[in-house]
Amino acid sequence: MTQATSALPDAAAGRPAARCDSSPASGRSARLIARALFALTKPRIIELLLVTTLPTMLLAQRGLPSPWLIAVTLTGGAMAAGGANTINCYIDRDIDAIMRRTSRRPLVAGSGQAAIRPGEALAFGIVLGIAATLVLGLLANWLSAALADAALLFYVFVYTLGLKRRTASNIVIGGAAGCFPVLVGWAAVTGTVAWPAFVLFGVIFFWTPPHFWALAMKFRDDYAAASVPMLPVIATPQVVARKIVVYSWIMVATTLALVPYAGWIYAACAAGLGAWFLTEAHRMRGRIAGGAAAAPMRLFHLSIGYLTLLFLAVAVTAVLPWGRV
Repeated sequence: MTQATSALPDAAAGRPAARCDSSPASGRSARLIARALFALTKPRIIELLLVTTLPTMLLAQRGLPSPWLIAVTLTGGAMAAGGANTINCYIDRDIDAIMRRTSRRPLVAGSGQAAIRPGEALAFGIVLGIAATLVLGLLANWLSAALADAALLFYVFVYTLGLKRRTASNIVIGGAAGCFPVLVGWAAVTGTVAWPAFVLFGVIFFWTPPHFWALAMKFRDDYAAASVPMLPVIATPQVVARKIVVYSWIMVATTLALVPYAGWIYAACAAGLGAWFLTEAHRMRGRIAGGAAAAPMRLFHLSIGYLTLLFLAVAVTAVLPWGRV
């Protein structure tokens, strides 16, 4: 799972991971190494990915799947996402050292004296990916394992290596990595992938650009210094705000496509939450048009709450049969 997938790429973190003690006197104790490895997995992003996985499993089951299957799927998904995020940190350690937001990540902290070495980080990420495949394949099913692998590979090769440093469409296309957890969750329960899972995939796909562009507006100078062409680096705030509004409307429309399957409780929640999100997106655009400060982190933090509450509505729909159509 990569929050896409991460793989929802670095967005969900919003702030740098805690710095490990990397002074020469501290040495390379097992505790420091474990802390560094854990930080490389970007646990805040994994949390957000799991928030989308469990409700999808409930919806696929139309109730509560076995606790064993839930534990297996969430564990395997967290491993896959952690592996992808760790490999991302290995590849991007050069630009992470330039950007203030990421300069305290374990592979760049302490000017090369960090508790973990690059080769160790890469090996750890690969091992996590392999472990995720085995956990999901042997204990859930091989379709869910294949989808988790696809998310990891997409995040590493398409987003991190292919798009991130080359095009402003990096997060639009690459953000698909963070959409795979819903497919993994659905496949773990049913052994197939059906259209409600693809609708949820689409919701996260269109949610990712407004979510991440808001963060990138805040840290525009960081991305510019690292020569990463995030949209706020190459476009004016007015253009970025307009695109955020467009993607927000498409996202909300996509959430409503699930109503025939999910029912009236979900419909009411999706409509109310959508109005909340759109109001803030338009408010930010209005502030920019009027020459005021954009305050993009307000939309960024709201977007995390929005996605969490939307998927909570999906979970409620699944466990309360009388709320369905």
